[in-house]
Amino acid sequence: MSSEVLVSRPNYDSRAVAQGVPEKEPPVEPEVPQASSGSATAGYRSAKYTTTEWFSNYHTVLQQADTDGHRAGSIQRQSKTLYQNTEAATFKTQAQGTRLLGERLQEIHCWRSELQRHIEQLRADTESLLALKTRLEKALDATETPYAIATDNLNCRARRLGPDLVRDAVEEELLKEVDLIRSVQALLKRTTAQVVTQIKMNREAKQMLELDWSDKYQAYNLDDRCGRHSNMSPDTRHHPSSATLQDQVCNRSSWTQFTQDNLTKAMQEDLATSSLRLLVEQVLHDTTEDLRVQCASVDQAFSQRCVELIEAKRQLEIKLTTILEQIGAQERNIVALHQAIDNKEAPLRVAQSRLYLRSLRPNMELCRDEPQLSLEGEVREIDATVTSLQQQLSEARGSLSHLEESRMALEKDINCKTHSLFIERDKCMTHRKRYPTVSTLSGY
Repeated sequence: MSSEVLVSRPNYDSRAVAQGVPEKEPPVEPEVPQASSGSATAGYRSAKYTTTEWFSNYHTVLQQADTDGHRAGSIQRQSKTLYQNTEAATFKTQAQGTRLLGERLQEIHCWRSELQRHIEQLRADTESLLALKTRLEKALDATETPYAIATDNLNCRARRLGPDLVRDAVEEELLKEVDLIRSVQALLKRTTAQVVTQIKMNREAKQMLELDWSDKYQAYNLDDRCGRHSNMSPDTRHHPSSATLQDQVCNRSSWTQFTQDNLTKAMQEDLATSSLRLLVEQVLHDTTEDLRVQCASVDQAFSQRCVELIEAKRQLEIKLTTILEQIGAQERNIVALHQAIDNKEAPLRVAQSRLYLRSLRPNMELCRDEPQLSLEGEVREIDATVTSLQQQLSEARGSLSHLEESRMALEKDINCKTHSLFIERDKCMTHRKRYPTVSTLSGY
């Protein structure tokens, strides 16, 4: 004897599985006891649906199809609304991005123009400082000539002779000129160092501006390309990682502050360059003026000294002429005294011969009579006259010796004055004609 229990197959929704929707549990039907139909039909009735299952199954399919249809319609309506809204939002966002890129381009262009203007200004400032540096170097080189002239003048004047080797006004002015030239050279060297430092600062500021300008130039080109992109552009690609936040990206305020700091630094260097240019011009003007004024003072002292030497030499020559005349007169006087003394020799012999002969008179004839007394007086007179003449001759010879000494001293002093005048006028003043001009001392 056999009995069968009919078991329904599970309702399997393949569409739900394909769409990823969880499978619904089939409704639990109450078990209905089935009558046994015998073992003869057991093979035909096993694993078959009942009519109720068949109705339930297709009703379930209809309900599922109806549910899926309503759901699809809802999704379609939501999708249409969503893509319409997103398309408008995307268009609006893209338009806003394009507008912001345009504003960004204008801002970058303004900053770039400002950077370019300051770069050109720094370039002009640096070129002007280089020109001033060249002028300072030329002016410093030009001071070597006055220094050489002044030191040569001092060395030449050190070779003056005798009493002319004096510390006069010319030497004082020359020493002042040497000290002035040394101080001017030190000032020019310090000023040149300041100019070199400012040139370095200008170049550093200009380099920062150029780097900033270059970055903005690249950013402008990139943003310009971004602004030209559209939905129809063929060169757009997907870059999923580009929307992530990049490391070390500055914000807008720091970006603006960076450029403003560079421009502020450039303006500071511009002001410093302007002040330094005025300082250099003033230094060159003052040093040139001081050197020329001192040169004029030295030349004036030389001229005055030459006038004094010429006048002293003239007076010495006049006095030498007088002394020479006196020497000639004294020599003639000495000759005359010699002649006078010689002229007394014959009268003295005559008188002495007479006295000698009269001393040979005999006895009472040897009398001191008037002739005897006259002869004795004549001898005494001639002796006194000769003595007086000899004394006068001695004095004349002493005077002549003194005149000769004066002549030698005058001639020596005249030679000294001539030598000094040669040094002052022919060597020093001639050498000073090579003194640099105002333009050369100014560095031109």
